[in-house]
Amino acid sequence: MSRHIQVTFDAHDPRALSSFWRDALGYVHPGPPGVDLPEGADPLAAWDDFLARIGVPEEQRNTRSAIEDPDGHGPRVFFQQVPEDKVVKNRVHLDVRAAPGLQGEERMAALEAECDRLVALGATRVRRYDPDPPMSAGFIVMTDPEGNEFCLD
Repeated sequence: MSRHIQVTFDAHDPRALSSFWRDALGYVHPGPPGVDLPEGADPLAAWDDFLARIGVPEEQRNTRSAIEDPDGHGPRVFFQQVPEDKVVKNRVHLDVRAAPGLQGEERMAALEAECDRLVALGATRVRRYDPDPPMSAGFIVMTDPEGNEFCLD
């Protein structure tokens, strides 16, 4: 029997980092429990209202955040606030599949376009690896706004 997973990021600013990954992955912020959000409502504003209503002090309202795949296929991604800085390379990272089925220059052009979009959202480009058949179709290494490595693949 398979298991569902949640991917968890340690973060200084869970709200900001979850917003970056929401936009990067096409995910959504879920609304608070028991709250029906009208079409177009801001789930983060709903969370602010919810947390205030249940008495969570303002300085604790950005200690966690989450995003979910609106189609229900991908894992939930959770962000928890931690005090320490990231100091070494990730042992686990995300591969963002930005060019499925593409090869060669067409693939690399799609990865470059996605790289540009993510840089505009706050990511940093680290290095491009050109195709090296038969072992690599090419990819781009990047970091999110808090320095977590990921690959455009």
